[in-house]
Amino acid sequence: MSEMEAGTERLRALLGHDPNISEKKMFGGVAFMLNGNMLCGYTNKGKLMVRVGKELEAEARKLPGAHDMDFTGRKMGGMLFVDETALSTDRALAEWIALATRFVGALPAK
Repeated sequence: MSEMEAGTERLRALLGHDPNISEKKMFGGVAFMLNGNMLCGYTNKGKLMVRVGKELEAEARKLPGAHDMDFTGRKMGGMLFVDETALSTDRALAEWIALATRFVGALPAK
């Protein structure tokens, strides 16, 4: 099982019971959508991406493993990658999901 598949399975286990969550192929991997808005996911290279918004980005950067998300050489504001070393427990992964949910949950549904 690839890192992307393993990470995606972990996210499914934590998010799978929420009827407002859906999956979508995105960024070469799998993204989880909350009410139609991207919440988090794994790239095809096995990197966790989280959407925390610009309002929560400074708070998120204080957490272990957070760094800029970029695909084109430019930073994507409000989006971060999280190193796998910081996600060794489901609790750590759940904390990232909770932070992303604080931002994405306040967005209007698509």
